[in-house]
Amino acid sequence: MPDRSGSRIDHLNLAVPDLAAAVEFYEPVLASIGISKMLVIPSGYEEGKPGMTGFGLADVKPYFWLVDEGEVGSNMHLAFTVDTRAQVETFYRAALDAGATSLIAPSVHAEYHGDYYGAFVLDPHGINLEAVCHHPI
Repeated sequence: MPDRSGSRIDHLNLAVPDLAAAVEFYEPVLASIGISKMLVIPSGYEEGKPGMTGFGLADVKPYFWLVDEGEVGSNMHLAFTVDTRAQVETFYRAALDAGATSLIAPSVHAEYHGDYYGAFVLDPHGINLEAVCHHPI
C-alpha cells in the first residue's frame, strides 16, 4: 500500500461568523480524534484583527484555526486523517452529537482507493467535514 501520510499544509484558517458557536461545536468533535484547543487569541489583539482559536495535537502546535467575524466559503471541505476506522466512526458520532448533519455515514470509498474509509458531516455553519482512514483496519 502506498504511504498516504504527510501534508505540506502547515496550518489552515477557517472563517466563521460566530467563533463561540464554532468552538463549542469543534472542541468535542476534534477531541474525539485527539485534537485539542491549544491557543485562544482574543479579538483586538492587533487593531482590526478578529479573535481566533487554534487547535492541534498536544505539545506540537495549533494548525487548525477558527477565525471570528468571517463568511464561510462555498463548497468548503476539510478532511482530518485518523489512524483507524474506529476513529472515523467516533468522529462521526461526536459530530452528530454536537449538532452536525450527516452527509455520508462511515463507509469505504473505493472511488478514491480500496482502503479509503471516511465519514462526512456538515457542521452548523455548513462546512463539509470528514474523518478519513487510509488503512484497512
